[in-house]
Amino acid sequence: MKQKTWPYKSCSHQFTGLPFINKPNKKSTKDRQTRQLNFTSKSSSSSSSSFLSSSKCKEPDFSSLPYDVLARIASSFSLPNLQSASLVCRGWRDALRPLREAMLFLKWGKRFKHGRGGVKPNLKKALDSFLKGAARGSTMAMVDAGLIYWEMGKKEEGIAWYRKAAELGNPAGQCNLGISYLQADPSNAKEAIDWLYQASVAGSVRAQYQLALCWHQGRVLHQNLQEAARWYLRAAEGGYVRAMYNTSLCYASGQGLVQSHRLARKWMKKAADRGHSKAQFEHGLGLFSGGEMMKAVVYLELATRAGETAAAHVKDVIIQQLSATSRDRAIHLADNWRALPSTR
Repeated sequence: MKQKTWPYKSCSHQFTGLPFINKPNKKSTKDRQTRQLNFTSKSSSSSSSSFLSSSKCKEPDFSSLPYDVLARIASSFSLPNLQSASLVCRGWRDALRPLREAMLFLKWGKRFKHGRGGVKPNLKKALDSFLKGAARGSTMAMVDAGLIYWEMGKKEEGIAWYRKAAELGNPAGQCNLGISYLQADPSNAKEAIDWLYQASVAGSVRAQYQLALCWHQGRVLHQNLQEAARWYLRAAEGGYVRAMYNTSLCYASGQGLVQSHRLARKWMKKAADRGHSKAQFEHGLGLFSGGEMMKAVVYLELATRAGETAAAHVKDVIIQQLSATSRDRAIHLADNWRALPSTR
């Protein structure tokens, strides 16, 4: 699902007051001793009963949790989390067995889909594995099955699996369902925004980015640049590279955020270092303007290799101003450059 990067247009205190000091006499001394004796016996009696009552309290009975509730809660668990949950008690171990099996099918599905682990890519076997995992309750397998159906052009089947995962609380399923509605069923645009919002609140950076686009474009929602910038920034802070680029543009133009060229440069570099070709071009131009010629050539060369044709012309102009040693050094740095990890 290709998306545009930047759109155009209880109880009282237990302390008692201290008695006034009087002259000691036999009677008062005797009365005081009697009161102290009574107080001590009451206290010990109270603490004993408190201890007995606390000793009668039992540990929470986790095994009494209904299997269907447990399965629903754990439907989005990763394998390590499932393994940890299975150690709680025998009841949980038995209830979570289908989901542990689902993780194996999910693993094989990804192998068949991407041709990893010594197997050749096979979309049919990948789908079969994902469906078996989905049948055992894994929402991650549901999302992967939906994605394959979508890529095969069977959008209704894809949306059906996205919805199952979304209704079980999977943020990726909620995000994909929202995007699917926007693309394939515009009549469900309002529901699409609802699902994107749920996924965004749950922490899906991709959903946050898509929600920002909707605010920015005035698509379904009334255009609101402040809301758009807020969600761009949130997605950028979560590692979504496209949102980093758009956040930089927001800071540079002052759209939705207080204008700050320093923060604009910061986010542009972050996007460039994570392989965003337009950001590499823009950052290269910024370095050139600041007189950092060799660094500018590195980023412009990377942008050129990524298909930004306009970067090639600027790079050629700068290279003519560099020594042979600096040119060779810049190309060597570009050859050995590796993008930082990011969420696309």
